Amino acid sequence: MVLFSALCLMCVQAFWAVCSPLQVLAADNVNFGVHVENQTRLRDAMSRTHHRIYQFYSRTSGKHMQVLGRRINAKGEDGDKYAQLIVEADTFGSQVRIRGKESNFYLCMNRRGKLVGKKPSNLSEECVFIEKILENNYTALMSARYDGWYVGFTKKGRPRRGPQTRPNQQDVHFMKRYPPWQEPPDAVTCRFTTVNKKSKRGGVSSRS
Repeated sequence: MVLFSALCLMCVQAFWAVCSPLQVLAADNVNFGVHVENQTRLRDAMSRTHHRIYQFYSRTSGKHMQVLGRRINAKGEDGDKYAQLIVEADTFGSQVRIRGKESNFYLCMNRRGKLVGKKPSNLSEECVFIEKILENNYTALMSARYDGWYVGFTKKGRPRRGPQTRPNQQDVHFMKRYPPWQEPPDAVTCRFTTVNKKSKRGGVSSRS
């Protein structure tokens, strides 16, 4: 009888151990999505800033985004020095700053939604963007300060204002490409082997 009582007590304790956290979550209506998003926005003070050089190919203009200084456009040819952009990331998530390798100006979006270039000494939250990979595998850049405003260009390569953009518009779709002189880090050189027809049976003579 004592053993039976002890087993019942253990079952009750196990039941409450499982159910209590669920009741707390239901009562507090905890949203882990918000928690993850907030943690994503935090800077990682323990890690170094990661720098990568990319070109952003505009789906609408058929050219590459350029940071010419204070002026921004999407009229750059493949390999153009002003189209080579340094993407800086120092968060756990996808927040980035984009700087022209040649001009040393940062891509920013002001309070009117206009794309402008700023010197490193004038950096602000307007120069931070959230990099998003869309369902069609294109990349979009949303302002971290002005939610819902994206970097976008017309067919002529002229910047669109943030309030005029939507994530489903082709104007805000980009392909991240490496400059012609830079190989992707995972590039693998394939070696082809030809088989000598005169090789002995059971053995293969090859050259590569």
